[in-house]
Amino acid sequence: MTRRGHRHDHNRQRRAARQRALQALYQWQLTGQSARDIEGQFLPEPEGEVSAKQSAPPAVEPDREMEEAMDMADTDLTLFRELLHGVLDRMEEWDAQINPHLDRAMASLDPLERLVLRMGTYELNERLDIPYRVVITEAVELAKAFGAEASHKYINGVLDKVARGHGMRMAEIGRQRR
Repeated sequence: MTRRGHRHDHNRQRRAARQRALQALYQWQLTGQSARDIEGQFLPEPEGEVSAKQSAPPAVEPDREMEEAMDMADTDLTLFRELLHGVLDRMEEWDAQINPHLDRAMASLDPLERLVLRMGTYELNERLDIPYRVVITEAVELAKAFGAEASHKYINGVLDKVARGHGMRMAEIGRQRR
């Protein structure tokens, strides 16, 4: 595989990780389940282990479309776990960075917008290996796919301001302007 092809696969796996992490975080938001319980529902069983759900015949015919939507085969599992736990473990910290850039209370935001902002803020802070423009673009794509009609514009503006408030990201932004 060419270097470019490998990078494309890696980017696709990261995008899938972000989508699955958003779904997992949304499930957490709705159910209040622990991150560990939600992670267990998303991640495949370790090789050689048979779960109770695999050993018993299904009570109803499995939903193949749902199974495909939840397939984690082409997902960066490390990033998925990192986003799920990293957002939940330090949510107050991410909210404190987001709040000054909002035009309304965090609680009044659409639940998906709130989660996308938290995920983007996590990546801006903790994944300095990913350029800030990529972090923002990926958050915008999540908002386009799952959010309200114009939420991607709001996400873009808020995360840009969060990036500009981060010392390491400001250096990156300054280098790109030259």
